[in-house]
Amino acid sequence: MIRHCVFIRFKPTISAAAKSEIFDEIVALKDRIPGLLAVHVGTNVSPETGMDKGFSDGFIVDFDDSFARDTYLADEEHRKTGAKIVAAALDGVAGVLVYDLESID
Repeated sequence: MIRHCVFIRFKPTISAAAKSEIFDEIVALKDRIPGLLAVHVGTNVSPETGMDKGFSDGFIVDFDDSFARDTYLADEEHRKTGAKIVAAALDGVAGVLVYDLESID
């Protein structure tokens, strides 16, 4: 399994509604991408002050394998939503952290 983690520093001008729209678009990909198992979205709730480095919102997408993840990455709707994320992020690409983990169990 591949766990695709995306954390975002949104611009302060981005509304809660705009964030929800972006996250809804990510969730909607579950029905389109074979092997996309689950989508988790939300705001950081960690009590460890400052450890988030300003990445206050994000999502995690679970895939069967790297092939499903790569299909997601190449998907046109994913690319459109990715462009929205970069446009909404503080300092563009610098305001987005992507980290993929491969399960070994």
